[in-house]
Amino acid sequence: MQLHSKIMGAGRPLLILHGFLGMGDNWKTLGLKFAEQGYEVHLIDQRNHGRSFHHPAFSYQDMSADLHQYCLHYRLNNVIVLGHSMGGKTAMTFACTHRDICAALIVADIGPKAYPQHHQSILKGLMVLSTTKLVARQQADELLAVYVADPGVRQFLLKNLYWVSTGVLGLRANVPILAAQAAAIGESLEENRRFDGPTLFLKGIQSDYIDPSDLWLMQHHFPKAILRQIERAGHWLHAENPQDFLTAVCAFLRD
Repeated sequence: MQLHSKIMGAGRPLLILHGFLGMGDNWKTLGLKFAEQGYEVHLIDQRNHGRSFHHPAFSYQDMSADLHQYCLHYRLNNVIVLGHSMGGKTAMTFACTHRDICAALIVADIGPKAYPQHHQSILKGLMVLSTTKLVARQQADELLAVYVADPGVRQFLLKNLYWVSTGVLGLRANVPILAAQAAAIGESLEENRRFDGPTLFLKGIQSDYIDPSDLWLMQHHFPKAILRQIERAGHWLHAENPQDFLTAVCAFLRD
């Protein structure tokens, strides 16, 4: 089973991994910017997300293995891996497991530590959508609003909608499996995992996912890790302040 992706540009491979309930398309605008900087950008849908395959097994080890298979399929070496949130945990696991392939690691607004479950309301709302005959995006938005008050978060989640057939909408994300395996999303990186290559952690200054005191744990797993903050941004730092995000990543890759 092969992960779905969009590939743009030419140059050194830059693999981008979206967060929980996202998809590679969320990164299309920034992906084009990275391609303009001379990278071959791979916008990858992780398993049970986007257009990639659905599978009942769902762990960071599984997703790291998927990415390894993807690299073998496309004969990629000396890759840069950039992951946001859940994708960041996959990227960390991959870098520690496949040091022969991964040359640099960029992690956006997530740390190696464990996180408590906090997607329960979102998943309840998406389960309602997955078991309802949806005929219009407005209908889906109204149903989801009962569980998710923030219209910006709903807009992000509703990007999962697609036309299954004429007049019938469905969700690309495998919501039943993601709901059943939600605890796996918050798992910490295993204590003995290490990656000695260049590593950048980016924190949205308004986000509480990373505390500056977490740097010691980052450097326990990633001895060369540095932590930078993105101004005017929360957890979705790449969408809320894309210019500063792009600048920070490109500066790190030039050094």
